[in-house]
Amino acid sequence: MKPFTDEFEEYGRDESRASGEASSISFPTTEDEVRAILEKLHAERVPVTVQGARTGLAAGAVPHGGHILNTSRMNRYLGLRRDEQGQFLLRVEPGVVLSELRKQLSKKVLPTAGWDQASLEAYEEFQEAPEQFFPTDPTETSACLGGMAACNASGARSYAYGPMRPHITGLHVALADGDLLELQRGEAFAQGRHLSLVTAVGRTLELDLPGYTMPKTKNASGYFVADEMDAIDLFIGACGTLGVITELEIALQAAPAVVWGVSCFFDSEDKAVSFTDSVRPVLSHAAAIEYFDAGALDILRRQREQSTAFASLPALDKDAKVCVYVELDCDDEAQATEELYHLGWVLELAGGSDDATWVARTEVDRECQRFFRHAVPESVNMLIDERRRTDPTITKLGSDMSVPNARLADVVVLYRRTLAESGLESAAWGHIGNNHLHVNILPRDAQDYRRGGELFAQWAAEVTAMGGAVSAEHGVGKIKAGFLETMYGHEAMVESARLKLQLDPDGQLGRGNLFSEKLLDELVQKGAREDERFPYGGVRQGRAGQHRGQDGPQDQYHRARWQAGGH
Repeated sequence: MKPFTDEFEEYGRDESRASGEASSISFPTTEDEVRAILEKLHAERVPVTVQGARTGLAAGAVPHGGHILNTSRMNRYLGLRRDEQGQFLLRVEPGVVLSELRKQLSKKVLPTAGWDQASLEAYEEFQEAPEQFFPTDPTETSACLGGMAACNASGARSYAYGPMRPHITGLHVALADGDLLELQRGEAFAQGRHLSLVTAVGRTLELDLPGYTMPKTKNASGYFVADEMDAIDLFIGACGTLGVITELEIALQAAPAVVWGVSCFFDSEDKAVSFTDSVRPVLSHAAAIEYFDAGALDILRRQREQSTAFASLPALDKDAKVCVYVELDCDDEAQATEELYHLGWVLELAGGSDDATWVARTEVDRECQRFFRHAVPESVNMLIDERRRTDPTITKLGSDMSVPNARLADVVVLYRRTLAESGLESAAWGHIGNNHLHVNILPRDAQDYRRGGELFAQWAAEVTAMGGAVSAEHGVGKIKAGFLETMYGHEAMVESARLKLQLDPDGQLGRGNLFSEKLLDELVQKGAREDERFPYGGVRQGRAGQHRGQDGPQDQYHRARWQAGGH
């Protein structure tokens, strides 16, 4: 553990562009070190913010005082096994980076130092088997697996493969006091909304789960809770508020033999939405259905003209207003050709044209189209960074909301109508196959920023009324805590905070994530937890010399920053 000096300034922020303060920082390299650090901090009642690669967009890794526990140096591969169905299950530490994992899987070469004999035997089978891959596909491939689990990451290919949750078969979670939970999928289940867990030291935790019902759509908003749920799912997507992930077991899958990418261009957004609605039931092997609106394509056109870094982007036809990208994962080329035929038929019915369509059948062509897709958010970030030189108080405002299939057209109309009324500059892209668009407002000044926040608050309420989710993949973090209350209501936030305090009685972990520090502190001070076997005890303090429940500078900063948007 080291003092948080200027040397570590970069660890006070993440990709959300929000920033915070801390008094100390650590970079543990083993699970035992994490547990020892937590035990020490628990005795001193010090708040703890967990970090990985800091690629998150919801400020979940931004500290609110206290200690930063950064797991990026925990990057070992711990072992491999096959389950009863023959699926390969890989054990890793949380700091393993997604891009490195992908490279090693494609080469069939994994770091095996320290593996036991059973793992080495499974590794021999892995090398002889067809190529394996991990399907979770966030845009930012420098993300680490622990952080991805903490927000239940997904990405473009979630249309076929879902979010990260179902691909996690095991977790080790260090609790606030240094105790440990070892969770395996299929071994511990809730009884209704009550969950009993036994820790590594033999302590039994009796947890009462919140009573809210999650929306039936893509969702990364708050704690995953359901009747008879698997215990492991509670800790996936918890934004570092319930414990520190120290080990993951992830399920690998056989890589598709043939992957084709198809970019379909349309002269109107209505046609793109109609195409999406019509093509979903027709395609059996679509892995991704992505979208880029007129604002996104215009930004790419400008970048291609102005920056040599984007010179390799294909030229866009002047009549191309919007784009829908479909990726096909198939067993062979005959299957891919049949899927392409069905896609072309729907394309024609929706008013598209084969002549205005790009088909990528080779890896080189697919990489070109992936660069096209990834260049959009990169270009927007560059634009915002340029504007911040004039007004450093502004940042990009990016939505992460989803709705059920039947409400896709409605939510697109909502976005277009309210953006036109506001006069704000915007660009939208994202996972239209999941009814999940990232609408990015590009503020020019503080007034735009405030109006954008107000618009997001309106969207959160209307998306909730449609049966949607305020966060579909980025997680709630600190930025969307107010939206979570809009979605589930105040009583659900109280129930969620009480659940947290059953695992973290002093409210030390991930302060500011999911719900306000004020709510958490009120419950701590009132002794909200009824189970007297785990008393709170002691005088609780947050930042040095500051009693919890009293705002510090960072609380005031974030409250002011997000007040306009209801965050």
